[in-house]
Amino acid sequence: MAAVTVLLPPALLRLFPGCDPEPAVSATTVDEMVDALDARWPGMRDRLCDSTPRVRRHINIFIDGERATLETRIAPGAEVFVMTAISGG
Repeated sequence: MAAVTVLLPPALLRLFPGCDPEPAVSATTVDEMVDALDARWPGMRDRLCDSTPRVRRHINIFIDGERATLETRIAPGAEVFVMTAISGG
């Protein structure tokens, strides 16, 4: 597996003290990426995914500007952006 860089949002970083804001992990899919993050920072999967399992409604994951699901493949060397949803009224 090739390394990919994950850019994590500040809101998530606050929940995991010592978490690298741009960790490199070995993964070929978003699901493998989430597993790798959870292995380093236990509980990360629960913050990113629901029990179905799917990416939580308030979390968006983008690869090359496209919204991703857990099944989405990640090219070697890709940057993966994890963002919290913004709502307003």
